[in-house]
Amino acid sequence: MLGRQYQVASTRLHHSRHSLKDTSEVGPEDEEAYPLPRLSPLQKLTTDLCKDDKTIKDLVVGRRVGFYKVRGEIGFGTFSRVKLAFHALTKDKVALKILDRTRLDSHAQRLLSREISSMECLRHPNVVCLYEVVETPSRLFLVLEYAGGGDLHNRICTETKLSDVTCKITFAQILSAVKYMHNHNIIHRDLKAENVLLTSTGCVKVADFGFSTQISERSDALDTFCGSPQYAAPELFREECYLGPPVDVWAMGVVLFFMVTGTMPFRADTIGKLRRCVIECAYTVPPWVPGPCQRLIKGILKAAPDERYALDQMMGCNWLLPVEFPWSLVHPEPSSAQQSLLHLERGSMEEEVEEEVRATLEELGFSAEHLPDSQTKHSRSPVTGVYRILLHRAQKRRGCDCPPVVRGMVSDPKREGLSAYRGIKHTSKLCVLS
Repeated sequence: MLGRQYQVASTRLHHSRHSLKDTSEVGPEDEEAYPLPRLSPLQKLTTDLCKDDKTIKDLVVGRRVGFYKVRGEIGFGTFSRVKLAFHALTKDKVALKILDRTRLDSHAQRLLSREISSMECLRHPNVVCLYEVVETPSRLFLVLEYAGGGDLHNRICTETKLSDVTCKITFAQILSAVKYMHNHNIIHRDLKAENVLLTSTGCVKVADFGFSTQISERSDALDTFCGSPQYAAPELFREECYLGPPVDVWAMGVVLFFMVTGTMPFRADTIGKLRRCVIECAYTVPPWVPGPCQRLIKGILKAAPDERYALDQMMGCNWLLPVEFPWSLVHPEPSSAQQSLLHLERGSMEEEVEEEVRATLEELGFSAEHLPDSQTKHSRSPVTGVYRILLHRAQKRRGCDCPPVVRGMVSDPKREGLSAYRGIKHTSKLCVLS
């Protein structure tokens, strides 16, 4: 069925670009005068998907999914497996999250729908990108950005704890991702070290939006217990309605504590004991943790949600003052002359990236009729998959996936400034945040 879908698009392209002469009228003597046109990569691939015996067999046994060549397993979950795959046209690596539709009850289907919906709304350097969704009668495949550097939990377990500089760089990126989500009214609700992926260059990718939810206002109350108990905020254990943003903030505090100490702040043999520790906020920060970091942890891990640091306060804390991001965090609407220049530069870069992507698509064999703007916004399309992969590749070449750096040292004053964005320096390199 997938092959037939792609063949229709490819045949339309073939006729629109190579209508030299009706081949039924061409005899052997005319072959030199009317040579058959060379197939584009897209045409060759779609022909193989429909006619090549080996390709068809790979589709049947699961070694291929649409335009993707499937390789070994790299992870698994309750309802899913994750495999490494390659796009047959672009050759880019992707992570293929495979779900057995026959095993998904109505609750699991709702979670999956939320996951896809949330990821469709998010385009940020520190959030895993959803390229495409492929459906078959028995399975559903989420084609995701491949991080390649493992997850934060495994790294901490391997290294015991992370250095102060590494913690700053990693946490700043998590903070940037969560602020972006909350600005789009999306609450993750399952932030934990296992869901923080790393690239080979040290860039953070927040993943797994299965428990995420979209709210209309910051004051919207939620009532579903989500996530891992070790990262759950006190209000979740009290089984009361809660606000989404403070729950994500609490989980970030637990992640930060885990990074700088190599241990969890709340540990117990049973869920009941863990519940009591969390509700009572019974934890101790080791004295060797730097003072500014201690104050940040204590500002986040507070029992009362309204007393926890807000994201802007966290961004302005002394511990993160030396962090310099390779992209801009300014509001998309310019409010000053400097921001107007940044806004214009970002627009220029967007046009440059779009032109590069369209040129590459044309080389692969995609025509203008394959690429209406509406089609490249819907994940259940093979054209969208190619478009988003090439778009992400172009953005990465312009520094979009570069981790922040730490410049110099800061003093350890007794009181931290808490103004929004005060200490975060920005360079002129901008990332396309659509």
